Amino acid sequence: MDHKHFARQLRRNMTDAERMLWQHLRAHRLGGQKFRRQQLLGPYVLDFVHFGARLIIEADGGQHSESQHDALRDAWLKGQGFRVLRFWNNDILLNTEGVLAVIFEAVGSPSPQPSPVKGEGALQRGARSGATPLPTRERGRGRGGKPLQE
Repeated sequence: MDHKHFARQLRRNMTDAERMLWQHLRAHRLGGQKFRRQQLLGPYVLDFVHFGARLIIEADGGQHSESQHDALRDAWLKGQGFRVLRFWNNDILLNTEGVLAVIFEAVGSPSPQPSPVKGEGALQRGARSGATPLPTRERGRGRGGKPLQE
């Protein structure tokens, strides 16, 4: 199955958490910001992305706990100049307002790694790596609390 077909399939079969989050992100509902869902970028399909802010939002279920694939994927995306915020599905469903507040704050703050495509900041790339605060989430299912590790 090609990536475009897979992305379309994911759009049709969103999880409850993705559906909830999309209701708040779609149609410029979060502070007039433009998000896309199930978007292709390189070899990956992103849950949600704001290209202007170079921000990716991922809704994760229990299968993502300690995932090596996610770590490699996040490293590749960060190398492309994107920030990645990951939220547990449970947090999205039970603390929607808190999750939206973190996303809104992240959209308003500039990316610590400007887009290499635009030729910005190539020499500054390592200067602020890891400086962006990330949301907290639990490792596994249940209640949040432990900080997300990069």
